[in-house]
Amino acid sequence: MDNFALLSFLLATAAVAFFTYTIVQRMKKSDNPTEEYFTGGRALTWPIVAGSLLLTNLSTEQLVGLNGDVFGDKALVGVAWEALAAFAMIVTALIFLPTYLASGFTTTPAFLEKRFDKTTRSMVSGLFLFGYVTVLLPVVLYTGSLALKGMFDLEFPIWMIAATIGVLGSSYAIFGGLKSVAVSDTLNGIGLLIGGLAIPALALAKLGDGSFFEGLSTLFNSKPEYLAVLTQTNVDEKVVSVPWPTLLTGMMFIQVFYWSTNQVIVQRAMAAKSLAEGQKGVLFASAMKLVGPIMLCLPGIIALHLADINMFGENALVITKQDQVYGAVVKHVLPSWSIGLFAAVLLGSILSSFNSALNSASTLFSLQFYKGYLNTQATDDEIVNTGKRFGMALALASIIIAPLLAQMESIFTYLQKVNGIYSVPIIAIFLLGIFTKHIPAIGAKVGMAVGFLLYAYFVFFPIENLHWLHMYFISFTWSIMVMLFIGYLYPKSEAEIAASEEREPAPVDMTPWKHAKNASYAIMASTVGIYLILSMISN
Repeated sequence: MDNFALLSFLLATAAVAFFTYTIVQRMKKSDNPTEEYFTGGRALTWPIVAGSLLLTNLSTEQLVGLNGDVFGDKALVGVAWEALAAFAMIVTALIFLPTYLASGFTTTPAFLEKRFDKTTRSMVSGLFLFGYVTVLLPVVLYTGSLALKGMFDLEFPIWMIAATIGVLGSSYAIFGGLKSVAVSDTLNGIGLLIGGLAIPALALAKLGDGSFFEGLSTLFNSKPEYLAVLTQTNVDEKVVSVPWPTLLTGMMFIQVFYWSTNQVIVQRAMAAKSLAEGQKGVLFASAMKLVGPIMLCLPGIIALHLADINMFGENALVITKQDQVYGAVVKHVLPSWSIGLFAAVLLGSILSSFNSALNSASTLFSLQFYKGYLNTQATDDEIVNTGKRFGMALALASIIIAPLLAQMESIFTYLQKVNGIYSVPIIAIFLLGIFTKHIPAIGAKVGMAVGFLLYAYFVFFPIENLHWLHMYFISFTWSIMVMLFIGYLYPKSEAEIAASEEREPAPVDMTPWKHAKNASYAIMASTVGIYLILSMISN
């Protein structure tokens, strides 16, 4: 990175920090320190909710990993990760969010204490923390450091880049609380949307020998089978990463887990100033998910053409590993003057995922374990200070663990396996908590254990030719059946059900957004339309 690029990188990064501080200072503050720190004083408007949701989700794992998968698949099946996310966010907006906000919950597991008992809530909080500490935080640091180092030829060791990202990210999360995290996410999200959409546009121009429309014509007319979205095998007769039958089994449930129950994600929506603002934010983010494949999948398809020696000869893109795809395209098409700005945008996406997970982990630990067990008489200030100290310790641990992940054969396999182990029992218990009332606490605990153990068995003793998303669905189904069976044998009494239905007055206006359902129908219709159009082109 030359001096100009470095200067533009530093200025862009500093500008985000400055504007974040300025905007947060002007926002309404809560008199309750705990509510102010962990839920942003419930003052977030829909653009902040939407921006924070999108950027918390979007990081280098998706940009690098999904584009690499699409390139390896030689098919556009990876679109499913974004398309079904849009559907899951509709479920969040219409079903889960009203339930959470009606009782003023600060964490998603708090709902489980109301529906089942305190131990169930603690078990799920512990599973979330396990996932954040062992998977999310170190992986975000490691993959982010690797991407920045590779794309921009940085000559610093991985540990130094990881430490820089860790210190910057934790400063937002620890000292600024959720407001700082959400506002910085939104500002970085604007930059990422512009930069992320510029990459495929420039790549299409490169494909069309300087003409964007020629590039688009080549994309549609030369090997259109690359654009297949519903298939089990690709042009080489190899099984793709997301065979279409998995859309009917595990894919939808893993999306509902992530978008409807995951504390890191849902905490942004629970900080909305009203139900209507929260629903607008979630549904706008859902609509933007339909734009996501342009950034997360299209560069991988364009790279297949740019790497075609018959088309480009010695100027063809040289790619030896899937994980190099996005970085290679960026280097190939980005003007030198813009490298620093794009590096700042990428850093922003990495910081967002890191500081969001850190803030959510601090929230869970402080409110569930510190206030719930270690110091039941803790004041609001003590809870906040404990959250800050826990966040510092977690950031330090992540910075130490991140470089060690370089020794692993596949970081994405690691991520995938551990995520499934703790998400199967969580999504099962949340869904039955939302849609049933008679399941007793013991049913929830046994069902969680069954889901956890069954998926762990599949991970270590996989069944040949059975996709991991099918295994996810089987584990989930057994977890649900066990809970329903125990609920049938030992249902809650009418008094217990009445107690779990009692609610404090909602802390925000609970009037739903009047256009929520129409917006949801439009998003679903658009998703089906995109699939139909791509299927017709690819065939």
